[in-house]
Amino acid sequence: MSLAPRLDLRQSQSLVMTPQLQQAIKLLALSNLELEGVIAEELEKNPLLAAGGEDGEPQQAEAQTDAGDDFGEDVEPVTADRLIEAGDAQTDAPLDVDYDAETFHHDSPSDMAGGSGGQLGMDGIGGAAPEDGPDMDALAADAPGLIDHLLAQAGEVLDGEELAIAARIIDAIDEAGYLTTPISEMAEMLDVEDAYLERILRIVQSFDPTGVGARDLGECLALQAKEADRYDPAMATMLGNLEMLAKGQLPQLRRLCGVDEEDFADMIRELRAYDPKPGLRFGGERAAPVSPDIFIAKTRSGWAIELNNATLPRLLIDRRYYTELAQGAQDKSGKAWLADCLASANWLIKALDQRARTIIKVATEIVKQQEAFFLQGVAHLKPLTLRTVADAIGMHESTVSRVTSNKYLSCERGLFELKYFFTSGVSGADGEGVSAEAVKSHIAKLIADEGSDILSDDKLVEILNAKGFDIARRTVAKYREAIGLGSSVQRRRQKALG
Repeated sequence: MSLAPRLDLRQSQSLVMTPQLQQAIKLLALSNLELEGVIAEELEKNPLLAAGGEDGEPQQAEAQTDAGDDFGEDVEPVTADRLIEAGDAQTDAPLDVDYDAETFHHDSPSDMAGGSGGQLGMDGIGGAAPEDGPDMDALAADAPGLIDHLLAQAGEVLDGEELAIAARIIDAIDEAGYLTTPISEMAEMLDVEDAYLERILRIVQSFDPTGVGARDLGECLALQAKEADRYDPAMATMLGNLEMLAKGQLPQLRRLCGVDEEDFADMIRELRAYDPKPGLRFGGERAAPVSPDIFIAKTRSGWAIELNNATLPRLLIDRRYYTELAQGAQDKSGKAWLADCLASANWLIKALDQRARTIIKVATEIVKQQEAFFLQGVAHLKPLTLRTVADAIGMHESTVSRVTSNKYLSCERGLFELKYFFTSGVSGADGEGVSAEAVKSHIAKLIADEGSDILSDDKLVEILNAKGFDIARRTVAKYREAIGLGSSVQRRRQKALG
């Protein structure tokens, strides 16, 4: 074996991710609201980009024409899948797009003022609100939180050191209204006596909502019973033995309380009227509104599928400003910077258009595969995988996965995440698979209609098998738990308590 230095020449293939390709892949996985933030950043740093206005139709057409100069009709499309296969990363065609397909229609009904008209007929969804419409900013205004509500009440009845200690107690209350720090631990931290802290805690527990500041469920319900003047020895005994109530040991608990069946039933009805989590009525974290990315509606000629462009500004290239800068740029660095800005703007517009085409193509195939769901409901949802859609539209499975991430579809049946339509399934009597969501729907309906005759998992399996679902008992139990329904024993206890 020779240890002398030598020079070898080797040839190999590798895939290099260009910055443009990385950007296009990132854009594909973003929702419309996330994409809006990315576009805002690009508008801020690229002086040649501008958001189109109402009178920007000619400019938009010009910008799109310029953006497509390198993509004529005679040019064979180069997709991300082709780049992976050929190892050619020099061609900046970032997404799976059929450029020979019909031109993507950018003007959806969501772009129209007030959402009026349009072929989808979804008034008010994603479009601009009419003049007499509700003030959405007012609806979205933050309501006072639980902590602020309690601090305001403490300021009215306490001051000085007591107010400071009450503020520390309130700060230790969670969003459900429960005190999360033990009194002994808090007293040690504040260097005060436990009895003194207990007295301040009782003042806090007298605040609205009733039951706030409790250390456990029993104390929370006891505070509400005292407020309703129903805290007698029998109710105190029941609240001290809530685990027996939860287990359905009603005869034993009634004997402990020392009341007859009528009084015992009245106590349970009273207990059901109390709020086990009083703090939640003040919200907690406000749920972020979900804006649909795609609109789907049934028309006479088939299905209308369009993007919600109301959440995105229309990007234009300011040719006039580019001309002014080009005439003033003299040095090489200035010309190079201006050329980079123009290339970046062109690329972004092309990438956004390709993203729109890809999303429409995937959504169209989903509607085709799950047409029975859109026509008849969740019971007719079919099993579907990413690979099935990818093979049908000639794209890579990872591309379909990115398209369906963080995106929502609005149709007559409601708002659904695109991932919702990709589910596993079980075998059906006709040999075709049945979606897991469809089976869950049947289980939920059977349990909702069971009445006093509680159905066991074995009985559910028997009924489902009779309907043509080839399903095992453990699968029924798994689906039942997934939709938040208890076992037959738990449901029987609930019936007895109700």
